[in-house]
Amino acid sequence: MKDARIDRRLFLRGIGGATAGLAAATALSACGTGTSRSASTGTGGKGGKTVIVRDSGGSFGAALQKAIYTPFTQETGISVKVLNVDDAPLLAQIKQGRPQCDLINNSMMSHHKYVKQDALETLDPDRIKSLKSAKIPDNQITDHAIGYGFYGQCIAYRTDAFGGRKPESWEDFWDTKAFKGGRSMVSPDGDLPELEFALLADGVPMDKLYPLDVDRAFKVLTRLQADIKKFWDSGPLPGVLLSREEVTMSTVWDGRIADLQKQGVPVARQLNGMRRQFSGYAIAKGAANADAAHQLMDFALRAEIQAGLAKAFPLNPASPLAYAKLTEDERNALAGAPKYYDKGFDTDIDWWLKNEAAVTERWLEWARD
Repeated sequence: MKDARIDRRLFLRGIGGATAGLAAATALSACGTGTSRSASTGTGGKGGKTVIVRDSGGSFGAALQKAIYTPFTQETGISVKVLNVDDAPLLAQIKQGRPQCDLINNSMMSHHKYVKQDALETLDPDRIKSLKSAKIPDNQITDHAIGYGFYGQCIAYRTDAFGGRKPESWEDFWDTKAFKGGRSMVSPDGDLPELEFALLADGVPMDKLYPLDVDRAFKVLTRLQADIKKFWDSGPLPGVLLSREEVTMSTVWDGRIADLQKQGVPVARQLNGMRRQFSGYAIAKGAANADAAHQLMDFALRAEIQAGLAKAFPLNPASPLAYAKLTEDERNALAGAPKYYDKGFDTDIDWWLKNEAAVTERWLEWARD
């Protein structure tokens, strides 16, 4: 399944942030490197205007079509077409002054990397009225990109494994005597190394995590290393390992838990110490349809539109007002619900941009030991 979270491989690998050995296997490569698929409704209307959006397709793309692109076209008459393209060719197009897309849907971390390549337009906030009306968090608004939603990385555990007890923290994740069984954690091919979780397990307060103490984190990881049965590199794998009872706990993308529960797997999530990573919109430098791209961004950031997307796909809206437009059950199924939000923390993008390559190289050496 391709979704917003698997875009991680795109932004972790695509723009010089990782070692050469990890540069392969981006999430979008399976979708092609320059093909487009029509996601338009009607013939365009209003002069036949069109906006081309880069996103990852798959089930997430289908949700975007249903919740955003179709109603946007119905309201404005502007057709939406979707482009699936990797970072490298898209950057090459932008450098040549001929980007094939206008609006880029990607991780906020990836957008920061694009800025370093002078590959994004400076946004005009006066043309994005929903910034204020939807109360988008200030830390998700930059000169070149705006965050619209996040996924959380948290603990998944088997509810039948611990005699009725449930893990409450990362300290419990590390405690294999009280909470017996194997563990699974992410590899750099799936997400950023989980140094923050190791530090939380070692008693570092959530608001004191950054800058990360890398040496301390690897010492804590080493304490658990013998109990880590497998490092996962794709969203479904934690669920597979839990379903087969190969592990009793795993790190996981929060949206995967509901899928497992629907399949009858006795699992639950623990959101204490959840790591949030945001996705956002940006406009390609030299975009041919920058005005329409601003309009689509403005539309997509509305609280009611974000709520509609959350109903179609388990991505947590950035707008706090979006949650009030969901039913209680819909709201509480999301890790971004007000009752859970303070349990987690935002990834420090600046820190990871500076340190990702070195941490990844060290992680690979550590995992081989």
